Amino acid sequence: MQAETYVLVRQTAPAFAREQEAEAFDVGIQLMEEARRAPPKSAKVVEAARHMQQLWSYLIKDLSHPTNELSTDLKANLISIGLWVMKETDKILAGTSDNWAGLIDINRTVRKGLSS
Repeated sequence: MQAETYVLVRQTAPAFAREQEAEAFDVGIQLMEEARRAPPKSAKVVEAARHMQQLWSYLIKDLSHPTNELSTDLKANLISIGLWVMKETDKILAGTSDNWAGLIDINRTVRKGLSS
């Protein structure tokens, strides 16, 4: 999913955008589950980390956009989570962490929030 497409969908069809976000989280959670069982620095690990970094990069960009109608507190909390996810995945890619459990848990929690 390209950033421009994500933003366009987010602006024109909020329900559809939430479905797309939920699907992106589902894919990411599945990739992280597979990566958790894979050797460090394997293709599965890189794929999962990059997917989550790209997803959160798009989300942070959207949350930072002035037209985003979420509350200021919720946006700040989600941006904080996104930055943490990106730092943790950087550590995993560097081989200094294997905190897949924490990443999976927090992303599942955010994913559940999309269903509410």
